[in-house]
Amino acid sequence: MDDYGLFYRNWKGKIFNYLMRMTGDGSLAGDIMQETFVRHFSHYGKVNRDIPLLYRIARNLFLDERRRAKKQPSGEAAEGLEPSLDPDQRLIIRSEYSSVMAAMKLLEPDEREILSLVAGGDLAYAEIATLTGISEANVKVRVHRARLKLRKYMQEAKDE
Repeated sequence: MDDYGLFYRNWKGKIFNYLMRMTGDGSLAGDIMQETFVRHFSHYGKVNRDIPLLYRIARNLFLDERRRAKKQPSGEAAEGLEPSLDPDQRLIIRSEYSSVMAAMKLLEPDEREILSLVAGGDLAYAEIATLTGISEANVKVRVHRARLKLRKYMQEAKDE
């Protein structure tokens, strides 16, 4: 396998997970993820391994899609669960995942984006700041506030 194939295999899941958190739609996230790598390869070639650039391409494609759709994306259950899990564990994970995705949809788009970028764990706050065009301190504040809101929404859903 060539070097870019290995790069793709190592990063496709992380980009997909980011896009899944942003869109809530597995099919759409998969489509945008594929387009991200196509654009990255066609514009930057086989040797560029700039991970923040990869996230920037994915983010821009997501924003283009959101502008095109002019509506909130719909959610789907978690895909790609570990095959060794028993059915009860799968059900618990899917239920928790659905709860988190439902709460994420209640966040403002910029809050959802910040949490999605942080949740992947691949980008430093400084890289997220550059990607979103805000200061690193502002990223930290927004992450904290968004986490508090997400926790509140999930607690409210649990109490119902």
